[in-house]
Amino acid sequence: MILVGLGGNRCSAESGPPMQTLAAALAALAAMDIAVTARSSWYRSEPVPPSAQPWFVNAVAAADTALDPEALLARLLALEGRFGRIRGKRNAARVLDLDLLDYEGRIVQSDALTLPHPRLHERRFVLAPLAQIAPSWRHPRLHKRADELLAALPQGESVYRLP
Repeated sequence: MILVGLGGNRCSAESGPPMQTLAAALAALAAMDIAVTARSSWYRSEPVPPSAQPWFVNAVAAADTALDPEALLARLLALEGRFGRIRGKRNAARVLDLDLLDYEGRIVQSDALTLPHPRLHERRFVLAPLAQIAPSWRHPRLHKRADELLAALPQGESVYRLP
């Protein structure tokens, strides 16, 4: 299973509010040889770490592609750029954030890519939507299911499923 995390908390001049931007980004993946096979509900989450910036809209998608992990990541980053993402300060507000969370259980550590995503097991805004679409997915390093990782998180980070 290939898993991609989606998030954003700024309006895009091209596509509008965050939820519309994320939906447009998902639709654009098909033209990039990346088929979305499942998508979680949309979630609203407070910024991590806490700050005065707007809350995020998040989701997790399962995907299928013939691209290798590095090529997939390159396309995800290019798509962020097409939607107006400018990388700067870490944890800053952003139009679109696409994270390669897992690629078929592979463990990769390079200058360009770390798999699984190094902080996915610490983030409620990733684990809640991930557990919704793939509760039995197992973390390649920790060997725990998504629902177990979610249940083990401490209280604090606010994440709400949107209707």
